This record gives sequence, C-alpha cells and structure tokens, in this order.
Amino acid sequence: MARYKAIDTSPRFLAVDLEKQLLPGSFEHAVNHLLDHEFDLTLFDSRYRNDQSGASAYPPGMLLKVILCAYAQGVVSSRGIERLCREHVTFIALSGDAAPHFTTLAAFVSSLDAEFAQLFAQVLYLCNRQGLIGREMFAIDGVKLPSNASKAKSGTRADFAHQADKLEAAARKMLARHRENDRLPVEPDLAEISRQRAESLKREAAELRQWLADHPQDRKGSKGTIRKSNRTDPESAKMATGKGVIQGYTGVAAVDAKHQIIIEAQAHGTGSEQELLLPVVRATQAQSTPETLYTADAGYHSEANLKGLANEKINALIADNGMRQRDERFKDQGKHKAKPEPLYDKAHPKKTAQCYRPQDFTLDPETGICTCPAGKQLYRNGTNCIHNGHLATKYSGTQRDCLPCEQRDKCLRTPEKTKVRQVAFFRGKAGTTEESHSDRMKRAIDSEEGKARYGRRFATVEPVFGNLRHNKRLDRFTLRGRKKVDTQWKLYCLVHNIEKLAHHGYGQ
Repeated sequence: MARYKAIDTSPRFLAVDLEKQLLPGSFEHAVNHLLDHEFDLTLFDSRYRNDQSGASAYPPGMLLKVILCAYAQGVVSSRGIERLCREHVTFIALSGDAAPHFTTLAAFVSSLDAEFAQLFAQVLYLCNRQGLIGREMFAIDGVKLPSNASKAKSGTRADFAHQADKLEAAARKMLARHRENDRLPVEPDLAEISRQRAESLKREAAELRQWLADHPQDRKGSKGTIRKSNRTDPESAKMATGKGVIQGYTGVAAVDAKHQIIIEAQAHGTGSEQELLLPVVRATQAQSTPETLYTADAGYHSEANLKGLANEKINALIADNGMRQRDERFKDQGKHKAKPEPLYDKAHPKKTAQCYRPQDFTLDPETGICTCPAGKQLYRNGTNCIHNGHLATKYSGTQRDCLPCEQRDKCLRTPEKTKVRQVAFFRGKAGTTEESHSDRMKRAIDSEEGKARYGRRFATVEPVFGNLRHNKRLDRFTLRGRKKVDTQWKLYCLVHNIEKLAHHGYGQ
C-alpha cells in the first residue's frame, strides 16, 4: 500500500518572511507601498501627546493598511479586523505581527475626519499622475444604504410625545394592577417580572421626555417641511428604496469616465437626491475643466438645479422622468421587464381606469367640436383656462344628454352626485415666452450628440457601485452620525481608487 507524507495544515511554528507575503500586483502590495512611500502621514502626529511620557502608539500607516485591506474584503467589524491581524498571514504581514486591539481599530476609524479628506486628495493626485483621470465627463449617482439606527425610533416631536404618553399610561396601569395583585397569592417570579416591565416602560418614557427636552425643534426639510428625526442617529433619515423604507444615508459619488476613478464622495442623511447635486458638483470644481461634462439621472433633475448649473456655467446633461419615453430606442423596453417579485416589489399595482378618460373623447381640431363616447356633443365653456401653468380648453356636457345617459357609470366617478361630465384638452404652457431650463435640457439631451454623450453615464458610474456593493459587500453603514458615515463611505471609495491604481501597475 502506498505511503504518503502527513500534511499538517495548521503548524504551530513557521518561519515566514512577512514582507514577501505581499505579492507585487496585488491590492495589499499597492496599499503597503502607497502608505510607506507616497502618503504624507505627518498630519496624524497632532493626535498624540506622548513625546515625553506615555505609551507608544500604533503607527497610523499600519492601522490604515489593515483597515483598507479589510474593507476591500468586506470585513468592516473591528473585531473581525483584529481576528485577521492574528490569524491571516497577509494581515500579519501588513501589521508587522502587532495585532492591534479591536478598540484601537474602532476608535481610529470613528475619529477619521479632516485627515482622511487629505488622504483622499493624495490618492487623487496619484491617480492623476498615473494618467487615470480624463476630466472629459463626471457621472454623478448615489446609493441609499441602511445605517446603524432603528427605523422604529424615527418620528416627529409630536410622534415621540404621543409615544411617551402611551408608555407612561401603560406603566401606570401595570403598577396599579401590580398593587391589586399584592393582596393575592401571586407567584414571586411573575410579580418581579411585572415590576421590571413597568420600570422598563417608565425608563423608556423618561428617555423620550429627555430627548424632547434636548431637541425643542423638529428637523426642517429643504422646503421648510418637517423631517422625521431618529433618536439613535438624529442625522440619518427614512428613505424609500426599491426594497422598502430604510433608515440610513445616501452615499453619492462623482466618477470620472476615463478609468472610473471616484473624484468626490459624500454621504448625506436625506433621500432627496435633488438636494445633493449642486454640493457634489461644487466639490469637484478643483478637478474639472471648463469642458468637463456632468451627467446625472432623473433623480437629480429639478428646475432649481438646472438654473444653478446654468448660472455657474457648468456643462451638464441631467435626465428627466420622460427622457426614455421620448427616445425611440426604448420604445420596446416594456417587453423586457420581468414580472415583479412580490416579496420585494413595494409599488402599488396599477389599476385599470374605471371611467372614460379624456382620450376617449373625440375633438375635431378644425371645428373644435368635442364628442363623448356616447355620441353626444359637449359645449365649450372655457378656451384659455390655466391649470398648473398650462393652457386648456374645457368642455362640459348638458343635463339633457348626461342625466338620461346609459353610460353614466362609465363616465362619472360619482354619478349619484355629479350631474354632467367635464373634460379638458391641454395645449401647452401658459403665460411664458421664455424657454425654461428644463426645456433647454430636454432639447439638449434629446439631440443625437446628447444621446451619445449621456449614454456613457450608465457604463461609467454603475460598475463602481456594483464593485462597492457586491465585490466589497457594502450593504450597510456601521457607524452613527453624518461625519462618521461620510468617512466610512470615503473609506470604501478610497479602496476602489487604490484598486484601480493596483490594476494599472502602480506599486509593482
């Protein structure tokens, strides 16, 4: 019988040259070379006051190495990163077998702010030096991700006051019932559980009252409306997504079209993308040229945004909700849509029209005569009516035709209350001779050149989010507060940019 050598897959002592574990061409090798030879890390020196006394600190470069490489593998937990530094040979090589404690890693990540903005700028400088930034087009898009906050603890001040009243009332009832049961032979364990539950309700109500005292005003939205607050993370927001409502942040990125380098990254506690366009555009002005084209999808389209871009003379193509309906290339897109998944599709099913719609009425453009589906003529009762800024011609049926009509149930929503049917035909915008910014943008994006240039947006920015969401397993933010979440979002974007450097031969 053949004999084989025994293979021990977990030797206790192994002579390993740690530096040679970082293979040239790999992401880890690029990070190691970058932080050892390119980054200026003296900006971290002001954190420490241990020149004369105190224990030595872990080098910030080493902490950044293990954090960036862990994020690249989808490991965000500080305990998970500590485990990698003890057990994974690549991370042992990056940390020099130092094995920092998870509290050190967590405190370092949560305290990154101004220093990290400078690190992000240094990576962009290296990308530009390597010729990876073209500045021909910047594509802007965002992704909504849940944060480390409970959606159940979100609401307005009125909501929280109502919850506190309910909790206090429940605690009072429970304590009253507890006093009544004191005279009865109740089991001690049940009595203690009841008392603890009442104390818990009172404590939660007290926390609500304290929060209301600390926050005397509701959050205000961009248009002055009340925005819901969250008691675990006040800067996060409730946001509607394709898979339901989440409590979290929107991560926005501006991506260069040449090699998909992320030029700017920001995280905001709002689901309104319209608010985020101009701040991101202004933050990228240092990287752009007068010829740089900015592109964004319909979520960023608004008259105010287009006016702001025009006033700042920024070349942009921002889609609107009707762009694809006007584009003949998408005329057959409906047949490619799969049946919606009932577990994830939160949209309300479309209802078929129960009543006749305006298109069911016939209007003769020459004579101006309107005929209803029953063949009766309607009389014109308004020629230049204005509705929501649009000119319309209104028609109304007569009582002698509508009251005895057999199709009243199909024509009127409430035939028992409404006597006659009215219908309006719109002819365009009213009271304006000047072309709006939205009209100019529609004309620009519908042109052949506009279609070709805007068509590059999807292939520029969507693969970046695919890399971050799928390859790097970014499915939620683990920190609280906009500054910390913004830093975590920039960390992931920094990982993406360094990966691009490594793929293009940097650090080999």
